[in-house]
Amino acid sequence: MSSETPIKEYKHPAGGWGSAKALASILVQEHVSLHGASVLMHQNKPDGFACVSCSWAKPADPHLFEFCENGAKATAWEITNKRVEAEFFETHTLTELESWSGFELESQGRLCAPLRWDRTTDRYVQTTWEHAFAEIAGELRALDPKEVVFYASGRASLETSYMYQLLARMYGCNNLPDSSNMCHESTSVGLLPAIGVPVGTVTLADFEQADCMLFFGHNTGTNAPRMLHQLQDARKRGVEIITFNPIRERGLVEFANPQAPLEMLKPGGTQISTQYHQLKVGGDAAAIAGLCKLLIEWDDAAQRDGAPRVLDADFIAEHTHGFDEFAEAMRELTWEEIEGHAQLSRAALEDAARVYARSKATMVLYGMGITQHRSGVHNVQMLTNLLLLRGNIGRPGAGICPIRGHSNVQGQRTVGITEKPELAPLDKLADLYGFEPPRDKGMSTVEACQGVLDGKVKGFIGLGGNFQVATPDHHVMDPAWRKLRLTVQIATKLNRSHLIHGEVAYLLPCLGRIEVDRQAGGEQAVSVEDSTACIHGSHGYVEPASEMLLSEPAIVAGIADALLPRNPRLDWQAWVGDYAKIRDAIEATYPDQFRDFNARFWQPGGFHRPIAACRREWKTPNGKANFIVPETLDEDADMPSTGPDVLRLMTTRGDSQFNTTVYGLDDRFRGVHGTREVLLMHRDDMARQGLEESDAVCITTVSQDGITRQLEGMRVHAFDIPRGCIMGYYPECNPLIPLSHHAKKSLVPAAKSIPVRLRKLAATVPAVGAEVEAEPA
Repeated sequence: MSSETPIKEYKHPAGGWGSAKALASILVQEHVSLHGASVLMHQNKPDGFACVSCSWAKPADPHLFEFCENGAKATAWEITNKRVEAEFFETHTLTELESWSGFELESQGRLCAPLRWDRTTDRYVQTTWEHAFAEIAGELRALDPKEVVFYASGRASLETSYMYQLLARMYGCNNLPDSSNMCHESTSVGLLPAIGVPVGTVTLADFEQADCMLFFGHNTGTNAPRMLHQLQDARKRGVEIITFNPIRERGLVEFANPQAPLEMLKPGGTQISTQYHQLKVGGDAAAIAGLCKLLIEWDDAAQRDGAPRVLDADFIAEHTHGFDEFAEAMRELTWEEIEGHAQLSRAALEDAARVYARSKATMVLYGMGITQHRSGVHNVQMLTNLLLLRGNIGRPGAGICPIRGHSNVQGQRTVGITEKPELAPLDKLADLYGFEPPRDKGMSTVEACQGVLDGKVKGFIGLGGNFQVATPDHHVMDPAWRKLRLTVQIATKLNRSHLIHGEVAYLLPCLGRIEVDRQAGGEQAVSVEDSTACIHGSHGYVEPASEMLLSEPAIVAGIADALLPRNPRLDWQAWVGDYAKIRDAIEATYPDQFRDFNARFWQPGGFHRPIAACRREWKTPNGKANFIVPETLDEDADMPSTGPDVLRLMTTRGDSQFNTTVYGLDDRFRGVHGTREVLLMHRDDMARQGLEESDAVCITTVSQDGITRQLEGMRVHAFDIPRGCIMGYYPECNPLIPLSHHAKKSLVPAAKSIPVRLRKLAATVPAVGAEVEAEPA
């Protein structure tokens, strides 16, 4: 189909035959049709391997197929039989490879041998592990530890993460950013002062007891599809599910279970959302404030009339602080303010508030549509305010549920991957290992990027991930990366971050989680933490892609042994030989969180870390759960985002994607095929700006820092999105995000609300290859 054709609304359920077809396609694409199907039977099972993509909870009593479409894609992507041998780089220079897309780079297959960049040929050349560790250690010794960043993606296990943070601190720095800095750091920063814990309070058991669920800013059908089983079961019990999201995401509209033959044989599926409110991008705080205002004013009226209270007055009195100030702030808000910022009517908010007011147990679930905003921290705290009004934390079936992304991103923080020294058990580490950990604050992701720009960062070690692509301001950052002295990337596949490198650059291939990990003590298993703070075991099922691969713990230990003085209290190689020793060390460091770690981590459903707020124990300075008044309902009060031609751009992921990994160029839920170079906008905005379907445009960020950020050649298409809003794909639109455009307090890049302008390009601009299907309703 031509790129001149408008897109067509996808009207089928999430799951269903579309999911089954996509699964078959990815297995064929990666040449693992039969083998892959067998491996998938072990995915997310109590005695199997944890999915390498999303971190949604693993049930104790799993389905026959306990994987989703995207989880299957992630597995096929890892166990592919495609290989990138050292000979690949004899054919391709790194400069040439920079012109390849991320999809093309990762599609080449698994990396097979340790590689060092050769300056004279601009190629990676094979080296030995011993030489790699020795030179990396030599380069690190020549640098000030404060000049080196140790980044971790969300895929590394608890064992590797614990070793990695210990390596960094023994070396002498707290520069330990991770992918949480780019997504859910607003959650941990927001929840701590509100309820005293940095993570959610909901477990899978709560889904069976809730009678109301409120969703904000999450595309469940793409980013956590296995949750749709819980949502479908809840709807069949009559649970009300109310969604607030700028886009009508198919997974929260309708779901057909691919594991239910009768559902697959009939059209349609289960309606998921009982109300769906398409609010303006960045309008979440205003919508939540409207709900709070209604509940408080209804409660005021109930007290005047002698009727039953709407709020949980006993809970508020016993467990909370700050209610009076918060309630007064909500009363003072006008409906003109609320409706203007949310782009929702009072009547729509009243419909949602009435359901919440009569519910007995409500949970709030949210994603990066809440956290990746300038007001991301306040957004999270507004959600806790809403729950506290009716005592919906620490009650069965109720609570707050941040839906994390990468498979162990929450667990990494649990075992010490943090740039904030106050969140790490430094005294305990000092006592266990006989060294003095650094006490100064380290660099977050945004601060590390700024350090690269300022020349304060000279070395970067990446434990997985695709850091340069995931971060903002590419055209500003890329030249600065090349000025680094040292870059080391630990990875399974080739990506763009491996091509934008320092003067000395190493690419170290590691075992994937699904591969058998044989060490001196036999086959090893690892552990991960899911979104509900449950810990699970995981062990591999396929043979390694290459005999030269090392496990992530072995690579961390190799660098540590080459870099650090011998420590009589720590034998890195003994840990590599038997990962149970690492788990013993984690338990010794966090005895309250990891009691009997080795005995419990194979427990079906995982073991739940003790979360104080679940027991209505508030680990806050005042010992209470706190209502927190928002500073403003304006998402971008400090950005020049006014004017009739300014739109709010939100970035999104497609249904053939997880984080920066793109498995294919189609996004069937949005009707986009064969490209990701598209912008989806309301047809009224198109008409107002003189744009027609498939016009090529230049999109430019509205900012006052003197830097021009723009992308040319994107094609616009009419879509069901609120007026004044526009949607493009992540990470393709990341160059439009200023490094300074981040959440206050948490520094999470504000990728969900970027003020932009569009300019129509001449008709001679070539199409970017969009294959789209017909006009939306």
